[in-house]
Amino acid sequence: MRKLIIGLLSMLFIATACNGQTGEKEQEVVLETTLGEIRIKLYNDTPIHRDNFLKNVREGKYDGCTWHRIIRNFMVQTGEQPSDRDKDTTFVDSANWLPAEIHFPQHYHKRGVVAAAREGDDVNPEKKSDPHQFYIVTGRNYNEDGLIELDEANKAKAAERLFNKKVEAKKAELEALRAAREMDKLSDALEKLLNEAEYEVSENPPAPYSNEQRRSYRTYGGAPWLDGEYTIFGEVVEGMKTVLALEKVKTDKKDRPVSDVKVIRAYVVE
Repeated sequence: MRKLIIGLLSMLFIATACNGQTGEKEQEVVLETTLGEIRIKLYNDTPIHRDNFLKNVREGKYDGCTWHRIIRNFMVQTGEQPSDRDKDTTFVDSANWLPAEIHFPQHYHKRGVVAAAREGDDVNPEKKSDPHQFYIVTGRNYNEDGLIELDEANKAKAAERLFNKKVEAKKAELEALRAAREMDKLSDALEKLLNEAEYEVSENPPAPYSNEQRRSYRTYGGAPWLDGEYTIFGEVVEGMKTVLALEKVKTDKKDRPVSDVKVIRAYVVE
């Protein structure tokens, strides 16, 4: 009996972990837009992003915001603050970025998920999030061949990340070879590190997309190439038709709508 109880408790724990939630009620936010309403459920396992988003909503940060970046078969993005529009970058100062809360494969870029926008890895290797801007995925459908290609791409990305870590660990030695103009030795050393990285990833590859994920990407679509790269902190529970209507507005060469479409008001469902 004791073993049975322990087993049931373990199953319950695993189920809770897989759902990514603590049992606490998930809070919801409504975006009233010029094309209709969007209701968003916020995940409890991304508390920093959840609480930041709720704070932004309660402070009216999204009221009047335009959907400033829209790419068909990909996503719609909003949250750009007026003070950021004339800067060299469209994002706020890095001192205000939020630490990443990436939970992949638990949360993945299926159609309807809400994720934080961010600067690229070249200036933001920790994948921290802009505190205001977010996007809603529309995406496109993938067949099985496309998903297999993505599995291979994930292996390549894993090898590249591991290679970069190995290069960083050997930075002093590699720099010494470069300074001494020992270019053949430098090339051989880098090739050796790359071979090591590729071998280690081949021995312990990243998990392929699960049956649930494959079914979701085939049936509903999404943006799987972003998986593991951005913090997903919620999903649309009502109003996906509004999101798809937003996706279809005419845009210019910078992916900004020709005519403004806005968040009229955002509020927390109490």
